Amino acid sequence: MEETPPENALEVRTYFVRDRNALIARADFSELYVDYYLHQGQHGYRHDPQHDQMLKEALAAVVLHSAARPRSDITAWTIHFQQPLLNLFVTGDNQRGSVVGQIFTENVKQMEMSRFVSDVIRGSSQARRSVVEFEGNDVFRAVEQYYEKSEQLPARIFQHEEEDFVIVCAHPDCDMEWFAALNNESIRRLDQDQTLRLLEKRYYRWECGCNQQRMLAVLAPLMLQDADGLFGEDTMLRMSCPRCGARYKITREVLEAYVASEKR
Repeated sequence: MEETPPENALEVRTYFVRDRNALIARADFSELYVDYYLHQGQHGYRHDPQHDQMLKEALAAVVLHSAARPRSDITAWTIHFQQPLLNLFVTGDNQRGSVVGQIFTENVKQMEMSRFVSDVIRGSSQARRSVVEFEGNDVFRAVEQYYEKSEQLPARIFQHEEEDFVIVCAHPDCDMEWFAALNNESIRRLDQDQTLRLLEKRYYRWECGCNQQRMLAVLAPLMLQDADGLFGEDTMLRMSCPRCGARYKITREVLEAYVASEKR
């Protein structure tokens, strides 16, 4: 039976290109980007436009990558750029059908090279980490370099329309001459020029799962260890989720009540 799409979810379609031995994943990300901006508005922050565009591209790339991977995979990418100096964090969870991301511009360590860190959990297995260095400040080209150096089979990402993106992943015995010649124009004609077989549809939505209760759980050990050091002269802490940037205000009174309830 065909999967019933969740409400307001992004649909990603994967295809096999016959006679070329390549897999394609494609999606229009406009609805996901709307949810991303609603999230920013809800929590009262806005990214620099250049950084914002980079994060949107990273979100598109991790979703397309995830859709081409086993359904048990959870993928997290940290992409460190030297210029501009920042870290992008994005994660796609095939089990939950969720994607989130965040930008870090403060206290980012200067390195000799830009670096791509991929962490993958498959089912109940331990996380598998891969770290590669890349050149340039283009998100899609960084992902392509990661594929070349870590995945061992190349992939290319193209823009079909303004917020409609396509990843083409080479499989063993792929027609590499055809693969190398692909460009945005040939991608737009792919339906007419190639024979595509629909493999499946998957659905993703902007969803982190963070909440105030989880923030309290993070702060509780610090509260027990050194409450005065944690709060100082303040009666409230402000913290943000490292996965999605959601902002939370935690009062000392609320945290004390949480710690007391956990001791019972």
